[in-house]
Amino acid sequence: MSDIRIAIMGAAGRMGRALIEQVTLSDGCVLAGGTEGPGHADLGKDLGELAGIGKTDIPLTDDPLTLVTQSDALIDFTVPAATVDHAGLAAQGRIVHVVGTTGTTDGDDEKILAAARHATIIRAGNFSLGVNLVAALTKRVAKTLGDDFDIEVMEMHHRHKVDAPSGTALMFGEAAAEGRGVSLGDVSERGRDGQTGARKRGAIGFAALRGGSVVGDHSVIFAGEKERIVLGHVAEDRAIFARGAIAAAKWGAGKGPGLFSMADVLDLND
Repeated sequence: MSDIRIAIMGAAGRMGRALIEQVTLSDGCVLAGGTEGPGHADLGKDLGELAGIGKTDIPLTDDPLTLVTQSDALIDFTVPAATVDHAGLAAQGRIVHVVGTTGTTDGDDEKILAAARHATIIRAGNFSLGVNLVAALTKRVAKTLGDDFDIEVMEMHHRHKVDAPSGTALMFGEAAAEGRGVSLGDVSERGRDGQTGARKRGAIGFAALRGGSVVGDHSVIFAGEKERIVLGHVAEDRAIFARGAIAAAKWGAGKGPGLFSMADVLDLND
């Protein structure tokens, strides 16, 4: 099998630079290119120099359409509007689209699902192996304990993160809700402030902290009478997310259209 050609969308960002480095280090794949939006200050710069790994002779571009024609897979950690556009391009090219973007609306999700009729879209709130194992455990523990235990999801990220709760926190919340056989939208509690009243039985609560340079800390707390169970994950380097996203791109090659998750990639589904 020939090497998979991977393009990085949002290549000048923190995750984009980590992805550039990891693609160049990974067997079985090559760096096809990278994009940013029109007017970005780094357009035209060498991708390798942006990532601090030396010259690759591949410039940062604002032309995703052309890049799609030169790629087998897109890895996308950008913003919702851009990701929806990229999903449409991936559908036109019938290629793999790995989506790590968070903060999408229901309307965005519908458009991404529509694109998955023609593209292989692999979407996750987090691409870390450890995080996906914790999500699988969260589902199992929630199913076993039932609503005698209160569930709280707590996360902390760097000061620059613009959405809350994080995609990973929501991923854990969805796993807990699925374990209980309920919809997260029906039981989610966020942003408590003031006289909120007693906690509702069966609720799944979220708390989001922001500060410093934290890559990502997450805890799922099951609080019962006289005991607590805590499942957690601490991310120390964005490379773990980059490696997981690259593994997803490789897994998706030749898979055919559909919307998949890291649970599919890692064979963690029940």
